[in-house]
Amino acid sequence: MNLILMGLPGAGKGTQAEKIVEQYHVPHISTGDMFRAAMKEGTELGLKAKSFIDKGELVPDEVTIGIVRERLGKNDCEKGFLLDGFPRTVAQAEALEDILKELNKNIDYVININVDQNILMERLTGRRICKNCGATYHLIFNPPSQNNTCDKCGGELYQRADDNEETVANRLEVNLKQTKPLLDFYEQKGYLRNINGQQPIDKVFEDISELLGGLGE
Repeated sequence: MNLILMGLPGAGKGTQAEKIVEQYHVPHISTGDMFRAAMKEGTELGLKAKSFIDKGELVPDEVTIGIVRERLGKNDCEKGFLLDGFPRTVAQAEALEDILKELNKNIDYVININVDQNILMERLTGRRICKNCGATYHLIFNPPSQNNTCDKCGGELYQRADDNEETVANRLEVNLKQTKPLLDFYEQKGYLRNINGQQPIDKVFEDISELLGGLGE
């Protein structure tokens, strides 16, 4: 089973990726992991990627695509893979199609975990962290017993700057603009499947499992 997993920040993509990997025994391939592995192995492309990352620059498409090609050609991808964080653009999606043709593979599904933006805002702005011990809470999913006070050490809780509403709204907007052309591209190809991510975690996974059916058998 060859899958691409998509979803805006806060949609629960990481949680579902873990469950898919555990259930179907396919490697979870995220862009960050690929870069780190290629750099650690000291491959030519890994060193190229490192030169951009060290300068705080975006890794160019041709380097990213080359690293993806190397990664998907490895033995553990023979029975499938779960791609996460790639492709990010239509150009990358087209390059991925070429890579898969070379490897005699094709995409089964592009799974998009769909969550309303207002709910994503609640999820992403609700995190609170203890100034003393670093314990993490969530105002909705894991609230402290007493308002603004850490259950573990009594320290004061605070909201990280990148969790405030303005920053989160901007992050969602940027992600939405980036992913919409990609979702349209895969919808036209017939690969896209939208999963309701507003349900409990296990129900979301149940829907994904139903979709995957006998693919991993």
